[in-house]
Amino acid sequence: MTKMIFVNLPVANVAKATAFYEAIGFGKNPQFSNEQASCMVWSDAIHVMLLDHGFYRTFTTKEIADTHKTSAALIAVSRDSRAEVDAITDAAIAAGGRQTRDTEDGGFMYSRPFEDLDGHTFEPIYMDMEAFPAAMTDQHEGVAA
Repeated sequence: MTKMIFVNLPVANVAKATAFYEAIGFGKNPQFSNEQASCMVWSDAIHVMLLDHGFYRTFTTKEIADTHKTSAALIAVSRDSRAEVDAITDAAIAAGGRQTRDTEDGGFMYSRPFEDLDGHTFEPIYMDMEAFPAAMTDQHEGVAA
């Protein structure tokens, strides 16, 4: 069996969260979805489970973080180009999310972090691995060993 990851996120409103994730390119797997949860598919190996607070509480005794105020995780997702980074972040903003920091452009690495309706932070990132060696050389230029 292929190794898979299921990121479980508590959400205030499953229907609204589902619409948000569909707007940014996730598909919904109805086999594992109901009024309490939506299984959102990013790829064959990566899924995000959107769980209403009551259902989420059945998996933990810890307090649910208010991720509008507290950072619980930063979820980085790779994209194939700068344009794809821009597209997913623009879609997130149009669907009610918000960009959390300025665009980060380190030459070989490009990112525009955003948060979903519940404050969960995603960092879509494009890395130009062909430009990476030159960027590392430039960073270390002039540093004595």
